Amino acid sequence: MSQANEGGSGAALAGLLDLERLEEDLYRGGSPVTTWQRVFGGQVVAQSLVAAQRSVGEGQFVHSLHGYFMRPGDTSLPIIFQVDRMRDGRSFSTRSVRAIQHGKPIFMMAASFQVEEEGFEHQDEMPDVPPPEALSASDLMNDSEHAPAPIRNYWKRERPIELRPVDLEDFLWRKKGSRGQCIWIRATGEPPKGRDYQAAFLAYMSDMTLLDSTLYFHGSSVFSDRVQGASLDHAVWFHRTFDVSDWLLYVHHSPFAGNARGLGQGQIFDRAGRLVASVAQEGLIRIRENAPRFYEQGGG
Repeated sequence: MSQANEGGSGAALAGLLDLERLEEDLYRGGSPVTTWQRVFGGQVVAQSLVAAQRSVGEGQFVHSLHGYFMRPGDTSLPIIFQVDRMRDGRSFSTRSVRAIQHGKPIFMMAASFQVEEEGFEHQDEMPDVPPPEALSASDLMNDSEHAPAPIRNYWKRERPIELRPVDLEDFLWRKKGSRGQCIWIRATGEPPKGRDYQAAFLAYMSDMTLLDSTLYFHGSSVFSDRVQGASLDHAVWFHRTFDVSDWLLYVHHSPFAGNARGLGQGQIFDRAGRLVASVAQEGLIRIRENAPRFYEQGGG
């Protein structure tokens, strides 16, 4: 069972995804050594997918997963992953996974796997945005020095995923009232080349920044002391093969927020403009009473 430093590299994430087999369809995984108080949602999604993948026959690949976050994960304890083989068919197989700590599920997921077939094809077009090479990672680091402390501290950490927002000013300061964002993402270092690991990496990446898209319109952030934010559910549809070590464009949009919840939707394109995955997530975005306004704290 592997652990990694806070954030860490792509190689460290690969270690987290290399679950320890305890028994048939029973696995154990770790969490990074971190100052965070709870397990990152994308981590438990990715680890649950790895557990499910290990029970599926050769030639079937994940095409969708749907999960619910039930309790905060404890970063100081291992997570037990229990797989249930719900159905095995010639074309499709279905698995459910429970991620357990303290004897209770913290996350439950269903995943479906399919043998690849030929069929009708269409897709949405990728937005026309600058390529990642035209955007500088140093710009993000430099500009975040003037951002509120929670964002500044977040971006100083080493992490297994590199991000380059297309609209850096809006990403950091939320002054445009937009309901979306485009962010180039890729794994740092050299992740494993196997297709199962690629899917697990993408599942991890898909939870980054999506809930935050529900707060752009309101000039706020999940980092804000005014907001109690938490992922409630998460879904990913895998459309085509991809390479997480190359840049992927993650397009965010939030069609709705209300009743202390926000819905974020995402599309992930490769450099060639192929739509490789779609994502949806609903999260808690509850306003904390009597808390200071986030961007007033940072001088923004």
